[in-house]
Amino acid sequence: MAADLVAVWDIALSDGVHKVEFEHGTTTGKRVIRVDGEEIYRADWMFKLVGREHFTVSKAKCTVSIDAVSGFAYEYTLEVNGKPLQKFQENQSKIMRTWVAYVTGTPTRIVLEKDTLDVWVNGKKVETTVRIVVDRLF
Repeated sequence: MAADLVAVWDIALSDGVHKVEFEHGTTTGKRVIRVDGEEIYRADWMFKLVGREHFTVSKAKCTVSIDAVSGFAYEYTLEVNGKPLQKFQENQSKIMRTWVAYVTGTPTRIVLEKDTLDVWVNGKKVETTVRIVVDRLF
């Protein structure tokens, strides 16, 4: 684990759950963002210790905010598509339905996007056919 690691967030999106890690060097201003273990942003020397960093995860637009709370203490928050992470997650639970099915003993993540009716299996969008069954006609 990096010495300057100050925050870790999990973002559940249609294509899977992504892990975002943020490093902040409070003496050098260093900022590093990793998504799913891959470094996507690095700034080693920054004179301004507070601010925002913008990046994308899958199709989601994300912002890490660094705010001073007192002295050399900082608060780190993550926004996803313009909403605080918790609010974004609440919205996701309304528009997505997620299941984990065990196929031959292996966990398989299935996501239905209720607004588009897109189906994702283990992070890959799959082609589907919509079939409407009517039991009775009134």
